[in-house]
Amino acid sequence: MKKIFFGIAVVLLISIAGLTAVVGYQLYKFTLPVETIALSTPWTEEVDSKAPLPEYPRPQLRRDRWQSLNGLWQYTITPREATAPTHFDGSIVVPFPIESLLSGVQRSLLPEDRLWYRRIFDTPPLEARERLILHFGAVDWEAEIWLNGERIGIHQGGFDPFSFDVTDAVIEGVAQELVVAVWDPTNTGLGAVGKQHLVPHGIRYTAVSGIWQTVWLEPVPAQHILSVEVMATDLTAGSVTLAVESHDTQPGDEIEVEVRVDEEIVASAREGAPAERISMRLSPPDLRAWSPEDPFLYELQVSLWRNGKLLDRVESYFGAREVGMARDSEGIWRLMLNGSPIFHLGLLDQGWWPDGLYTAPTDEALAFDIEATKKMGFNTIRKHVKVEPARWYWHADRLGVLVWQDMPTGSDRDASRFTQILDQAGDFFSAHLFNSKGVRLERSPESAAYFRQELASMIAGLKSFPSIVAWVPFNEAWGQFDTDEVLAEAAAMDPTRLIDGPSGWIDTGSGDIRDLHMYGREAEFISPLPSRRPLVYGEFGGLGYPVEGHLAVKSGWGYSAFESQAAFEKAYVELLGLIESLRPLGLAGAIYTQTTDVESEINGLITYDRRQFKIPPQRLAEVNGRLTKKILPPAPMKK
Repeated sequence: MKKIFFGIAVVLLISIAGLTAVVGYQLYKFTLPVETIALSTPWTEEVDSKAPLPEYPRPQLRRDRWQSLNGLWQYTITPREATAPTHFDGSIVVPFPIESLLSGVQRSLLPEDRLWYRRIFDTPPLEARERLILHFGAVDWEAEIWLNGERIGIHQGGFDPFSFDVTDAVIEGVAQELVVAVWDPTNTGLGAVGKQHLVPHGIRYTAVSGIWQTVWLEPVPAQHILSVEVMATDLTAGSVTLAVESHDTQPGDEIEVEVRVDEEIVASAREGAPAERISMRLSPPDLRAWSPEDPFLYELQVSLWRNGKLLDRVESYFGAREVGMARDSEGIWRLMLNGSPIFHLGLLDQGWWPDGLYTAPTDEALAFDIEATKKMGFNTIRKHVKVEPARWYWHADRLGVLVWQDMPTGSDRDASRFTQILDQAGDFFSAHLFNSKGVRLERSPESAAYFRQELASMIAGLKSFPSIVAWVPFNEAWGQFDTDEVLAEAAAMDPTRLIDGPSGWIDTGSGDIRDLHMYGREAEFISPLPSRRPLVYGEFGGLGYPVEGHLAVKSGWGYSAFESQAAFEKAYVELLGLIESLRPLGLAGAIYTQTTDVESEINGLITYDRRQFKIPPQRLAEVNGRLTKKILPPAPMKK
């Protein structure tokens, strides 16, 4: 008997050792560096290096007078502690990251380096008492600015827009010298980094550094409008409440808002501006709701007046829509849009480009992924751990797609790809084997402060885009900490949208949505169903199919692999049939991984170069339409 027990014990130990070895080897393979092959897209050759991305970059606060600074700048890389250089290495095309093909450089920036930019330009003519504002769409990660040798300021954060009043540093009658110094720690830092890594591997991609969104100048009056924000929509009352923020207003100043449809004024309001931020309620007749089926946008003209004199005027827009959740007739929680249940069927969208990395080569390219998503029959995009330029969200608004907006990830555990994989593996097994109980995720106080700062900046900068219907502060325990508090803070910043409880893995019961990641386990279902939150698959699928001639790597990977297009299509159709069967049981939404291949990930529905759909889009629209076009019975709006 002892020999039998001994034999069983030996077999168990060998099995455990073997399983550990297999898992360990797979984890090790995930840390192996990836070498990418340069790919072009259909828009690569359309880029004008002297004037790339010439469109006005801020659709929700438009002025006629502005000057793009995109184009050829000088650049050099020095040690981080070095002073301003007197010599520059060559030219770089702004706003493409220095690591990208379209930058004309394709050079890595290390944490011990500093990247310097220099641009000589002529200022636009300024009228009396006008100010000159220098805008940056985004710079990754720390940017310090000088104009004509005068230090203007510094900004930290790689995803949010920022600006400086540079009027007093302008020297009249001569060309101006603008210098920007960038330091980017990438995954060795404490700020938001998203999917970037200094050593690309697995699900981590080529690092992005420096200026990656449009840089522009804008003359504004001394007293001017700073922002126009949609605070609330009340479809029952037929009204929309706006907040208008202005600079340096005085008693007696007035804000006027006109709502237009096809150039016709359909509603207006004019109120005194006793403070620099006021709210105004507007009620256009027969208020038309925004939705993916009818992405109707109202045009806005906002003016600032003083004693009958026009001081400033901007153009903007809004979409009227209400987001919520409610129980259906079976008592199951559903996601709601404009008082009706809607199944969110979407794509996980990384927003990476083989030629521009973070930056799409043209505005047409920027819109392409959204247009393709709609063409394939999806109604939702989960913008995954990246923030896009403002024009991307405008395209989402006008084309009609629901957006779940992730907060870009980051933590103080990301320095090494080996410890990163081990940490994430530990988080994964804690969540799946121990049901998250007793798991405590923490960040250093400094890292937590950066996260909160960048989360607040993201929400403030994007909250007026109607396409965004949910905020996703955490993804799969990547930098997750103080979960309940952070989700509550996000809800307080924007009570008009849903807050996704951590997307995948370690859930604490907070947030509006219970979000599971179900690669290879899509048939599994939580029983009993969550009693107070809609249930979604925030990630599923990930079917891998490599298309020869369109790969950025010699060997890629997917969550499952197929060698033929027919097998790939068959698997997708069967998987969507399974998702459809789960909908009556309580599934409220599902996000398929993913829109395109990205570097070593070959699980996109479109190739990385955007040149080929892996399944004909009309076929996908037919399959996906069974979920997006199927109307559920009306549900009362219960909170």
